[in-house]
Parts: sequence; structure tokens; C-alpha cells
Amino acid sequence: MTAEIDIDHRALEQSPEDFASQWRLIWIAFRRHRLAMTGAIIVLLFYFVGAFAEILAPFDPNATSSADIYHPPQMIHLIDRHPDGGWSFNPHVTALTAERDPFTLQTTFTEDPDRKIYLDFFGKGDPYRLWGIIPMERHLLTTEDPQERFFLIGADRLGRDMLSRTIYGTRISMSIGLIGVSLSLVLGLILGGISGYYGGRVDMLIQRVVELVISLPTIPIWLGLSAALPQDWSPLTRYFAITVILSLVAWTELARVVRGRFLALRTEDFVTAARLDGCTRGRVIFRHMMPSMVSHIIASVTLAIPVMIIAETSLSFLGLGLTPPIISWGVLLKEAQNVRSIAQAPWLFAPGAAVCLAVLALNFLGDGLRDAADPYVQDSH
Repeated sequence: MTAEIDIDHRALEQSPEDFASQWRLIWIAFRRHRLAMTGAIIVLLFYFVGAFAEILAPFDPNATSSADIYHPPQMIHLIDRHPDGGWSFNPHVTALTAERDPFTLQTTFTEDPDRKIYLDFFGKGDPYRLWGIIPMERHLLTTEDPQERFFLIGADRLGRDMLSRTIYGTRISMSIGLIGVSLSLVLGLILGGISGYYGGRVDMLIQRVVELVISLPTIPIWLGLSAALPQDWSPLTRYFAITVILSLVAWTELARVVRGRFLALRTEDFVTAARLDGCTRGRVIFRHMMPSMVSHIIASVTLAIPVMIIAETSLSFLGLGLTPPIISWGVLLKEAQNVRSIAQAPWLFAPGAAVCLAVLALNFLGDGLRDAADPYVQDSH
């Protein structure tokens, strides 16, 4: 008589997570975080806009027009209705006519239904050089008649298109956060790694420096260093100077994170095995210890970028950061400081909405990366 043994085949089945690599596990956990995925898509869109600002902007961001001062936003109409009752797909905006009140001298814009401004996708417009190298004239959306203009989110006090200026500002504001965090990353990795690996007096000295920098009030330090910059510096030099100023304060948190990870890893078996195998200290640090904490570093860097963006926006808003002709979100918001902007041209606050959206998206992305890189969080799922 033979005994029948029931085998639960489901117990023998293996999921992809059972044999996936560390990066694969992080990606699987990250995909479950819907807010983080949404934030990642928004962040990628922002950097895409910044990379191809010349193509996406309808006009030259510095082109002025005295007839379009504080021109209100216009809505795109996709369907063009003909007088005979027919219709066709032809994107256009209704032209606005400026009228000045003879008593109050206030300019008002009224729609002119008989005049339409037709739009053209990838049409020829203001010439430019893509990334300062490739000469081009094509824009994603422009007018069929080069002499006409349209304003999807209005114009400023000089008649400049706010959409084009906001798109160009995306490149500066998002890149200054990325470059600033990159400089902070280098300082944090070097000093934090040395502090955590060697310990002893070296660790004590570096940590006292970190505590000294952290104890300094951040905003006054930024304001003081920014105010000390020479006014005759070129816009590009000032851009990099502001980036360095932001990095000098932001590296301390990352250095502490790296130090903590090094203190936890230096007693692990694989580090001991590498030392016994004759590996140099540099190889132990960069070849064995660093790769095991890359995911945590990426999460920390992602959470540090929005701090940089807000810092640059704040300094430029106060007139101590970037200045015209550089276009950033902070420089654009500085134009909206007066009461007239709030009362008559609320669309000048559009860069503020971009700042809020970018910071929220980066925070969601950083939270998702941090949770996905945490093995304890993954085990709990």
C-alpha cells in the first residue's frame, strides 16, 4: 500500500522577487508607490521641457511688445466654425483688442470675434540656437503669421510672453538644483566616507565641522554670501557662484547619511573579506562599500533637489540671487512683487505654480525611492 502525498504546487512556485537583483527589487517596490511614479513622470517632463526649451517656447523670451503690456491669457480653440455653418480642425485663438479708459488710463482687452490668430505646429518662428549650437527656427506651436503673437498664460509689464519665459526658467531652476546637489554629493561622499571609514580623531574632526555648518542659520548665510557677489560679474559666472553657495550649506546632511552607512558597513563580512584579500582602502570604499549604498544616496539626493530649487527661487525673489537677463522661476516671481500684479495680472504668478508642482513631484519621488531602497520596508510588504 503506497501513501499518497499531496503536494501544494503553489508553494513551489517562485515569484520574480525571489531571484531578482537589488536594483530589480527596488524597481518592483518603487512601481507600487503610485505617488512616486506620478512624481517621477512629472520630474521627467520638467527636465524634458528644460532640455528642449527653445523648441517648446513659442517666442523669444526677451522679445518685448509695447502693444501687449499685461496682455491677458488666451484660450486655444481647436474647431474653426465657418460662416456657412461648416467647421474644420484649425487651432486658433481669438485676438484681443486693447482699449485705454480716458479717465482712469487703465488698459482693458476685449475679444475681437472677427479676428482670429491661427496657430501652426512645428512652424517657423523666431530663430534660435538649440543648446547654443544648432541653428533652428521651428517651434512646437507658433503663429502662421510671424507678425502676430498669442499669449497662453499672458504677458508681463514689457509685453514678453510669460509661457516662453516660464519654459526657459524651467531650465535654469531645475538645472541649478541638479548641479548644486551634484556638488553637495561630491563633498558629502568624500567627507562622510572618510569620517565613517576611518573613525577616531578623523571622524571627530569632520563631525565637528559638520555640526558647525549645521548650527549656522541657513538663510542669513545664503543672503550674506549672495549679497557679497560682485555686481559686475557675468550672468554665467553669477549662476555658478549661486550654485556653489547653495552647495556649501547643503552637503552636511548627505555627509551624515554617508557616515552612518559607512559605520554600519565597515564591520560587515564582505568588507572584512576585501581587506583580507589585500584590497586597498580606496578599492574597499569605492568598489565594495559605495555600491551597497547607492540606492540610499539616490534617495537622499532626490530629496535635496527641491531644497535647492526653493533656495534659488527665494534668493532671486529677494534680488540677491540670479538677475536678468538670466531667466529663472525666482527672477520671474520677482516681477510679481507689486500690488498691481496681484490686482491686474495674476498670471504673473504662473512660475510659482511651477515651483510648487516641481517641489511636490521631487518630494514624492524621493519618498518613493527612500521606501523602495529600505529593505525593512520591502520585507514588511
